[in-house]
Amino acid sequence: MSTRKAVSGDSALTGVVGSAAIAGAGNAMNAGTKATADPNVLRRAAWASFIGNFVEWFDHASYGYLATIIAVVFFPKTDSTTGLLAAYAVFAISFIVRPIGGIVWGHFGDKIGRKTSLSLSILIMSGSTFVIAFLPTYAQAGMLAPILLLLVRVVQGFSASGEYAGAAAFLAEYAPQNKRGFYTSIVPASTAAGLLFGSLFVALLHALLTSEQLHSFGWRLPFLLAAPFGLVGRYIRVRLEDTPRFKALEQEQHVAHAPIAELLGKHRRTMLIAFGVTCLNAVAFYLVLSYMPTYLSTEMGMSETSSFLAATISLAVYIALIFVMGSLSDRLGRKTMLIGASILFAVLTVPLFKGLAGASFMMIVAIQVAFGALLTMNDGTLPCFLSEIFPTRVRYSGFAFCFNAANAVFGGTAPLVATWLIGATGSKLAPAWYLVGAAAIALIAMIASRETLHAPLADE
Repeated sequence: MSTRKAVSGDSALTGVVGSAAIAGAGNAMNAGTKATADPNVLRRAAWASFIGNFVEWFDHASYGYLATIIAVVFFPKTDSTTGLLAAYAVFAISFIVRPIGGIVWGHFGDKIGRKTSLSLSILIMSGSTFVIAFLPTYAQAGMLAPILLLLVRVVQGFSASGEYAGAAAFLAEYAPQNKRGFYTSIVPASTAAGLLFGSLFVALLHALLTSEQLHSFGWRLPFLLAAPFGLVGRYIRVRLEDTPRFKALEQEQHVAHAPIAELLGKHRRTMLIAFGVTCLNAVAFYLVLSYMPTYLSTEMGMSETSSFLAATISLAVYIALIFVMGSLSDRLGRKTMLIGASILFAVLTVPLFKGLAGASFMMIVAIQVAFGALLTMNDGTLPCFLSEIFPTRVRYSGFAFCFNAANAVFGGTAPLVATWLIGATGSKLAPAWYLVGAAAIALIAMIASRETLHAPLADE
């Protein structure tokens, strides 16, 4: 495999996503607006929503899949487990600022416009990711090296905190009512595509470079790609129009002046539901799609090449299924899909983790595909559900704050907690029970929610 081949494959994938997003949308109407959806605008909206999350999650994949090398480069004075914990701690700490970033980007998105917020966030996010490629190592700068790594990751986390929510809200406000689940599933597909490309790229590095080369310069290469990706995304976004729903509020001078205050005053129950259901997405996404290759290589004794290959296959299946699940949510309902995902995770997670011990490569791939399929039930539905439960006035802020708060507490810390739990309990099943707990929280939240399938998007 070559880098050119990996990039071409991803381009084909994003082309399919962009085409799918505009299929049949020429005359679709968003409930509550009289404007007809413009196919060209929808196509650009799909691409703009895709590219930002792609860049963000390619960065996460690169960092996560290179965690064992980054641990040695930035924390060489520790043993392998402590170094890995330190690398994951930097990963987790960058998530602490995400709820704050969600408030800031949500405020801009709800008050000034979705387009403005998304256009600025991708520029800062891709720039901070690009800087990682030029950081000094511990051997070059001592303790300054991990400190700089932490600072850059914090900036990256802050700037990325509006991406997922903003892209989902943007698409939900453009999509026809009966296809909102399908359209918003582009957002989780873009995150998985970023992880897939990251997995392919890191696998390529392991195949072409020696261990010494990876530790000296190879780990820097993925982060260099953030700059061109970000510039492309910025170019697409500045050429977008804002959504008809937001423009209608703006024309009526009815935009929220203090979105977070309005959320806390009028939508506290909705925020708790949003936080609770996102807990499963946060833990499952990072354990299944980001942490699993490291788990297989460090805990199951699998070679790094094989673990990356297994992750790549499961990610490809995830991307294919995510649109199916989004479409199913348009038929069966958001609540049905999210409750089903919570129950299946609670019942099947521990048996699937047990099956990894001593399993053949094909069995491990089958288990990862099964996890990916379960995850798509949640991920293919969640962005639409979170967009629908908040009104237009505070949709961006409500989605961004709750989604990022759950990911700060449970998502970014998932690899760190999983590694710590294994060391503390001596059980390789500890991450599985952690995931079961997240599924239980999500189930309770969804039982307390209402079905949003047939309801038009509310403006206030």
